[in-house]
Amino acid sequence: MKAVRKYSYISLFVLCGVFLGLVFPVLAAVSVDEPKQLTTTQAVILVVVEGLTEYLPISSTGHLLVTKDLLGMNTTESDVVRQTTETDAINAYLVCIQFGAILAILFVCAHRFKKILKGLFQGDADGRRLLTNLILALLPAVVIGLILEGPIKKFLFGTYPVIAAWFGGGVAILFISFYFKNQHRDLHQGQEIEDMGPKVAIFIGVAQCLAMWPGVSRSLATILGGLFLGLSMKATVEFSFLLGAVTLTAATVYDVFKHGSDMLAVLEIRSMFLGLMFAFVAAVLSVKWMIHYLNKYGLEIFGYYRIVLALATAWIYLV
Repeated sequence: MKAVRKYSYISLFVLCGVFLGLVFPVLAAVSVDEPKQLTTTQAVILVVVEGLTEYLPISSTGHLLVTKDLLGMNTTESDVVRQTTETDAINAYLVCIQFGAILAILFVCAHRFKKILKGLFQGDADGRRLLTNLILALLPAVVIGLILEGPIKKFLFGTYPVIAAWFGGGVAILFISFYFKNQHRDLHQGQEIEDMGPKVAIFIGVAQCLAMWPGVSRSLATILGGLFLGLSMKATVEFSFLLGAVTLTAATVYDVFKHGSDMLAVLEIRSMFLGLMFAFVAAVLSVKWMIHYLNKYGLEIFGYYRIVLALATAWIYLV
């Protein structure tokens, strides 16, 4: 047990070290006279939105895109190259603050990560199976994301696609919830994480790819996919959290490599680290609430929320 705890701490420090190691090498190249396009207040608002919505089935990306628009964070620079750089940097920042959400899952689901470490270092069969399933579930998003990144950002990263996805996802939640009720299925009964096979993991990974459309929600796609495959609510929510943390880690590393120097050139370092802290706290509160709520109730509340939010946002932009 002590060895596993030791490896847990080491893994956490290694993850932090990787992130800092990616950021600080480009810090020396940043000019202090560069204009900043994101204030501390804007950063805090964005990270609170990110932390609260990342693991709920309501789409953090959709909330961030709309929040960014409402905050007036569209660049107005006449230099097209400069405008593109600043936009890419702010968008990359929105991904990088997800590191706080990653740490939240490491904190809340520490027992699962300990299980994985046992599988790696002590031959625990359940731990190895969980790690294998997470890798298998991640692969579809990696492949499809790399292939379709350009078209997705060009055609789907906008307010109206988000509104459509919010509304459609809300209707889907209500329809599926009523379907399960008519089938008299107890969603708290079913397979546990330890019972998952590779085919289930791959299917959930494919379902996660639907969330590349902003507004769909990664957790919504993976939770519904798991429920349809016979997982219990507890198991599918937990696996959704774990897969989300793995996916966010991959996305964060990718964006830091791709936009790290641009990001630091136009953003305040203080904003970035305040963002990580606030995102961590908000995500922990959100995840703990969701686990408690879904253990007693169903997904319907999120369906109603998404529909109301879609209609309200459409009214704001159309009226």
